[in-house]
Amino acid sequence: MSLKHVNTALATVGALFVLYLGLSFVLTPETSTPGVGLPHWPAGDGDGFLVMKGIREVSMGLVLGILLVTRHRRALGWVLLMEAVAPFGDMINVLTHHGSSAAAFGIHGLTAALIACTGLLILRETGRAAETTAPGARGARTA
Repeated sequence: MSLKHVNTALATVGALFVLYLGLSFVLTPETSTPGVGLPHWPAGDGDGFLVMKGIREVSMGLVLGILLVTRHRRALGWVLLMEAVAPFGDMINVLTHHGSSAAAFGIHGLTAALIACTGLLILRETGRAAETTAPGARGARTA
């Protein structure tokens, strides 16, 4: 299996997972929230904030899906790196609000690392492809 196929599979799984998370927060925020690692359920009408988080996740998943479908692989790599900021921020949020360290690092930190690694792998793959197809590049194929 080529690096491109592995990267595509990782990005696809990531996009589907982000869409699933987003829809979970939008449709059933009360059951989704306990797993994020924060120590307290939002008081009052906190569901609105959770739905906002869900919408953020859905939009992030849709961006990844569109870049996958349109085969804009280099842009996909950069967007994955950018999107790794969201779970990193979630990790910091959980830690600063005295939530579960295990959830902060094990869920959010690991997710940020996996997304960033996938982005870097795609950028590495697309960088090598550009090197081999660039006119005048050493070792480039000619017609």
